[in-house]
Amino acid sequence: MTSALTTKFGPTALVTGASDGIGRAFAEALAVQGFDLILVARREALLQEQAAELRRVHGIKVEVIATDLSDPAAVTTLLERTTTAPIGLLVASAGFGSLGPFLSQDLASELNMVDVNCRAVVALTHGIGSRMAQAGRGGIILFSSVVGFQGAPNSAIYAATKSFVQSFAEGLASELKPQGIAVLSVAPGPVGTGFAARAGMQMGQAESPETVARVALRALPGGGTVRPGFLAKLLGWSLGLMPRWGRVLVLGQIMRGMTPKRRG
Repeated sequence: MTSALTTKFGPTALVTGASDGIGRAFAEALAVQGFDLILVARREALLQEQAAELRRVHGIKVEVIATDLSDPAAVTTLLERTTTAPIGLLVASAGFGSLGPFLSQDLASELNMVDVNCRAVVALTHGIGSRMAQAGRGGIILFSSVVGFQGAPNSAIYAATKSFVQSFAEGLASELKPQGIAVLSVAPGPVGTGFAARAGMQMGQAESPETVARVALRALPGGGTVRPGFLAKLLGWSLGLMPRWGRVLVLGQIMRGMTPKRRG
């Protein structure tokens, strides 16, 4: 099966963070579009189960690569294992966050977050993007956040990593467009995934991962930045009316509201 997206970008998509949440939703949406898939995440058993189901339902080729992108050697190995794969689409959705005062966080975990959310994204985008430039076509989807447009007290490192990705994606979108490569930054608001549990967040309203994937794939050919779902658009619009210092204050209040209350 071919679709407008497979025709435009190529037959294979590589998805990081594919075993859960947004990455899993992208894998399913891309399978529906007819892409063969390379699924990347830490938990091999989940990936193998997911791959078997995608092959059975959609009749596509699915390769599984279990790796931890916080390891500096992981991207090098990943690129070596995919040298001959005709990757036309990169979905770099692996990432995690933390919640709480910066000085109370575990430093090793915070540095791992920088490695996964920033360093691995840069290394993978450079490696796959170079292949796309040679082919003269491709698509790259990177993940910012509504907190990536200003600082966020009690989630300072996470917001900083997303600010990095947002700026990185904006620069690449302009730089790579003449080479036939579309670059899209996806800046969602709260999304109902396992991400919140790992960060220790209490979440009320949240967008579905399926909505994020659907909106992002629709916006991909044009590149730029997309805010998927009503919540992302509302937060982006309302925060955008404020000066930067005001946005920081508001987000600090929001993050405090997401922090679980301790008992006793």
